[in-house]
Amino acid sequence: MNYFKTAILLAGLTALFMGVGYLIGGQTGALIALVVAAGMNVFSLWNSDKMVLSMHGAHQVDESSAPDVFRMVRDLAGRAGLPMPRVFIMDNPQPNAFATGRNPENAAVAVTTGLLNSLSRDEVAGVIAHELAHIKNRDTLIMTVTATLAGAISMIAQFGMFFGGNRNSNNGFGIIGTLAMVILAPLAAMLVQMAISRTREYSADRMGAMILGSPAPLMSGLVRIENAAHQIENPTAEANPASAHMFIINPLTGGHGWDNLFATHPSTENRIAALQQLAAEMGVSGGGFSSAPRRPTAPPSAGASPWGTRRGGPWG
Repeated sequence: MNYFKTAILLAGLTALFMGVGYLIGGQTGALIALVVAAGMNVFSLWNSDKMVLSMHGAHQVDESSAPDVFRMVRDLAGRAGLPMPRVFIMDNPQPNAFATGRNPENAAVAVTTGLLNSLSRDEVAGVIAHELAHIKNRDTLIMTVTATLAGAISMIAQFGMFFGGNRNSNNGFGIIGTLAMVILAPLAAMLVQMAISRTREYSADRMGAMILGSPAPLMSGLVRIENAAHQIENPTAEANPASAHMFIINPLTGGHGWDNLFATHPSTENRIAALQQLAAEMGVSGGGFSSAPRRPTAPPSAGASPWGTRRGGPWG
């Protein structure tokens, strides 16, 4: 089903790409945009993960260079019944994480140094379990391809503004059409990203908690990341906002808020509520967890996860 959804997404973004090309260069521009989009679709399926990882300055680690986080990913992947994904670390003070890759056999999990330094070991495990859930659900392909094409649409729209549109064509849009393109094309791509991300986050939260055995570490981790993201800027994400929907929490400063049409993620409060309900269903601790924003949170109670409660994790 996710492959079918991916095909629909690619078709929609390709049509949008062609529309921008038409406004810039008429029928010739639309044809050129179709060829470019087709090439990008093929390229994205095989290389978009590398592009996104490179975009955020992620470097791959192994058991010798980052033994604790590597072993944690390996253990959780085994619990989830997944092949061992590649592990990447981003030198970024904002705590955050994302997963990418076209399928579970070619997947990667990327975490920031801020995540490893500011969250406890069990909270990090909750975040990684969430990202592994995205891999297991095969969300990573559609989310990564969307980031690549949405970024390209924004770029060509900006190019159209400087190019000035196809003034000699008979499309009847002229400068007004060009201005509309600059505003509406990136907005349309952004709305597609939002629809994709928001529905998948709830599912990944639920499956991640089940992989770990308790929702409590993920609940605590989500609140800590949300609070930090308000205060710590993520420069690479700010420079590449088309990839914001891939992160576990929106990395853009000021990109947080209510569960509305223009939110890239569900509100953390709503995600916590869903996880509290899951905790009740599982009969484990977490039902009394507080999700009040900007308030320090206590670590999950002993026994809430198999990773212990040592503060700061094993990363210093």
